[in-house]
Amino acid sequence: MNIFDCAIKMEEEARTFYEKLAADATDAELKKLFTLLAESEQEHHDALIKIKEDIAHPNVTFKDLQEQACLFKPAMAKRDSVTGEMQQPDEYLRIVKEEEDNVRFYEDLAEQSKDEDTRTILLMIAEQERKHLSIVKNIYSFVEAPRTFLASAEFSNLKEL
Repeated sequence: MNIFDCAIKMEEEARTFYEKLAADATDAELKKLFTLLAESEQEHHDALIKIKEDIAHPNVTFKDLQEQACLFKPAMAKRDSVTGEMQQPDEYLRIVKEEEDNVRFYEDLAEQSKDEDTRTILLMIAEQERKHLSIVKNIYSFVEAPRTFLASAEFSNLKEL
């Protein structure tokens, strides 16, 4: 299977998953978080397509790569919908862990690859995943900013100890 096709398929599935979570969310912050994550997945998807088009060897394959390895399998998929009882920080940490697992997935495939072109491409995809992980972390910070911003006159009279 083509490595890029696998990566692109995973991004499409992730985007669809986050769109469903956003649609099901009743909490405004969760809806915003999942909408931003879906948009981020689409941008990541588009970046992978551009890289695929720019690479001289678009047909590089990984013979041991099986179809089931190319499926997005989020830990949150066991839930039928997003409820108000959902703990946003806990769910977000699961999302981050899954993104970190994606980076390791491509790095592990690169380690196993005997073909230099395949290894190079897998490491490029892993680097794209690292960039995407950084974006995912920034999205959560953005969504949480209003809740964690400290701007209160109550603290203006604090003196250094």
